[in-house]
Amino acid sequence: MKFRHVPARRGMRWVRDGLAVFIRRPLAFCVLFLVYLLVGPMVMLAVAPLASLGFMIATRQTLAGRFPWPSVFVEPLQASSAQRWAHLKLGLLYALSVALLLWLADSIGGAAFEALREAVREGRTEPNELEPLLGDPSLQTGWLLAAVGMAAIAIPFWHAPALVHWGGHGAAQSLFFSVVACWRNKGALAVYWLGWAAVIVLFAFGSTTVLALLGVPQLAVLIFMPAVLMLSSAFYASLYFTFAESFEPTDAPGAAAGTIPPETP
Repeated sequence: MKFRHVPARRGMRWVRDGLAVFIRRPLAFCVLFLVYLLVGPMVMLAVAPLASLGFMIATRQTLAGRFPWPSVFVEPLQASSAQRWAHLKLGLLYALSVALLLWLADSIGGAAFEALREAVREGRTEPNELEPLLGDPSLQTGWLLAAVGMAAIAIPFWHAPALVHWGGHGAAQSLFFSVVACWRNKGALAVYWLGWAAVIVLFAFGSTTVLALLGVPQLAVLIFMPAVLMLSSAFYASLYFTFAESFEPTDAPGAAAGTIPPETP
């Protein structure tokens, strides 16, 4: 795989293309996301890299006019034994990295996290009751560590599963190339994340405004879960574009030349 550099504004196009693909097959992508959720929280960590690759394959199939079935999650495992082993190593390393990060965050703000959870369970959600809990320095430090740590973990794993599947790279090599690609296109990725944040904010503001104008603001609770499902599915549908425009296939041995479709206009 050759590295490609794209302008920062391309990040918004990745968001737009992801939404467009999701709109073409909304039910399929929602079902895929639900299948991923059904594996359970602990297993989700180990299969997260493979799941992201499955969504990339689903996006490719949608672009080709095919209907993506849940079999996209097992398609990568039908490759060579070397690739299966690389995917296994990526999954285990990702799970260990996230588990270690959560342990560190909990060791710093565990008591504050538990106090906040207890207050919510007991219905003590008034601002004057939550403000002291939210202002706890250990809670804020734990949240900051978790947020920064997850961002740091995401970088090497962002393109790694796709590089194993379409590039034929090993686990270590794919992690390294993912870091390099993310750094080269850091502007586009930053705009990509800001674009998704804007989509979420606009959807939340628009939906609550419309419901308020209709006099039924209480319905916001009912549309929350479907909205999370759809927006999460659309986000995963957009992952493929961040990879396809960050690399291009070569004729080198092991590279899956021709497997990545040409750049969309």
